[in-house]
Amino acid sequence: MRYIHAVATFGCALIAAFPSTAIAAEETGNAGTDSASLIANARSAGPPSVSAEATVVNGAGNVLHEGSNGFVCHPISASTGPMCNDAQWEAMMGAMMAGKPFTPTTFGISYMLQGDRGAKGVSNIDPAAPEPTPDNDWVIEGPHLMLILPDAAMLEGVSTDPADPIYVMWKDTPYRHVMVRVAPAE
Repeated sequence: MRYIHAVATFGCALIAAFPSTAIAAEETGNAGTDSASLIANARSAGPPSVSAEATVVNGAGNVLHEGSNGFVCHPISASTGPMCNDAQWEAMMGAMMAGKPFTPTTFGISYMLQGDRGAKGVSNIDPAAPEPTPDNDWVIEGPHLMLILPDAAMLEGVSTDPADPIYVMWKDTPYRHVMVRVAPAE
């Protein structure tokens, strides 16, 4: 739990230190289709120290900018806001999209400093849920970090309630991860 507290403190400091990562709501909600707009939107997900050297891909996975730091940034999609993922997150997202199991091998981090603004959100319970239902705990998050922990036991005692500032999403799936809210949703 001390580890998660330290990460949450880091996340709050990150937002305070990099307020320039925020872009206007209309820009986030409408990334445009030209490469420059998509790259700007994708890079808005992480702090400049991460996103400036990250690879940027479009929604089809085509590389728009080749990076050098191992992170991959994605522009806003129909369900989520822009995100910048490390290799562990990219592996998890690839497995999830293919409907394959995933077993984390190391710590993973994804930045979503724009949150889900302009996107439809996701289920907190079922990663494959296409839309909100009365029982799938639909969430649209503000700015946050997402953490993959290599040992599921590290998640014991962490809330699954998306009303909490730190909670576990998709706990009963191979894609479980910790959500760390760093600012409220708008």
